[in-house]
Amino acid sequence: MGTPDFAVPSLDILVKNGFDVVGVVTATDKYGGRGGKKLIESAVKKYAVANDLNVLQPKNLKSPKFQAALKALNADLQVVVAFRMLPVAVWDMPPIGTINLHGSLLPKYRGAAPLNWAVINGEKETGATTFFLKHEIDTGDLLFTTKVEIGEDATVGEVHDELMLKGAELVLKTVRAIEEGDYTPQPQDESLVSKAPKIFHETCQIDFNQPTQKVHDFIRGLSPYPTAWTMLDGKKLKIFRAKRLLEAHDLPTGKFVTDNKKYLRITTKDGFIELLQIQLQGRKRMEVQSFLNGYTIEEQ
Repeated sequence: MGTPDFAVPSLDILVKNGFDVVGVVTATDKYGGRGGKKLIESAVKKYAVANDLNVLQPKNLKSPKFQAALKALNADLQVVVAFRMLPVAVWDMPPIGTINLHGSLLPKYRGAAPLNWAVINGEKETGATTFFLKHEIDTGDLLFTTKVEIGEDATVGEVHDELMLKGAELVLKTVRAIEEGDYTPQPQDESLVSKAPKIFHETCQIDFNQPTQKVHDFIRGLSPYPTAWTMLDGKKLKIFRAKRLLEAHDLPTGKFVTDNKKYLRITTKDGFIELLQIQLQGRKRMEVQSFLNGYTIEEQ
């Protein structure tokens, strides 16, 4: 059960290692693209169809028709990677149960956006965890973990791509251990819990009253998606890459400083954020020097 690119390597590794994948449950097709006229299939569906796997795309996971179709597959185990919250009747259906791959070192960063929040909070490492599903989200007994380092300039997109592959290996390790009966589920330590709530567009606006490091981590943690932003000349300016300049100044925070040729900086509490890759509303994403070649910023 999964939908986005993140889930594809986990499905692929099970198929390539000879497990009998009796069905794939993914999101329904949606209209999108220019004019909303193109029918878009999930990354998981595209993989499943290309590999002749049985695909179920329920609109409603509580639908008796869907649950009957799922039950008819007689799965021993269900594997969930980047899907949605399941009703009890679904996750409790197989005799062994349902395992989930979560993009954090549980019980840290329970919730919808674990990778984003790990980078935003300046963590030096994160990882993925497999666990048995139970009713409360991300609370089930832990099985296995894998870790990845977060470089000081790494974006959440880069961490995502590394963890996508490491997570797939963890899924394979977990399913093999379950098949062999060689595992010991561990309850989560509730005293170590932290949250990773869903991120909304409004909360991606940058607060330049914070220290340079915090602003830098915020930008990294939202790049390339959903992207941190600020305003320039009344238009939204998305920032994909930036670097820190810790220099004392007596300028107000949030002020643009530029030579209109090579550099574009914004003041923070204790220095500057130098913008490297940006996208102004109505324009393409580009390097700052290319942007300055065709845009002049007036002195504020």
